[in-house]
Amino acid sequence: MSYLTGVILVTAIVTYLVRMLPIVFFRRELSSRRLKAFMYYIPYAVLGSMTFPAILESTRSTLSAGTGFLVAILLAYYNRGLLQTALGAAAAVFIVEYLTL
Repeated sequence: MSYLTGVILVTAIVTYLVRMLPIVFFRRELSSRRLKAFMYYIPYAVLGSMTFPAILESTRSTLSAGTGFLVAILLAYYNRGLLQTALGAAAAVFIVEYLTL
């Protein structure tokens, strides 16, 4: 089995388990407020843990990545739309990388 085939297989199994396990274990409605809150925030935590390292490694320098991240946080805080936030962060990264060449 090649490395790529192994990666695809492991990814498929993990994806299947993540979607299957809640269905198997939580057949009835959850009654615990803490467990409901925990289950509610899992997608945000997973998204954040996958996105944050990609943010820091997607540019040439940590300075431009941090600047783009800060701009995105500020625009999101001030309730800008997803498109404005993404474009603003990308523009900030572009400007910082252009100026630090």
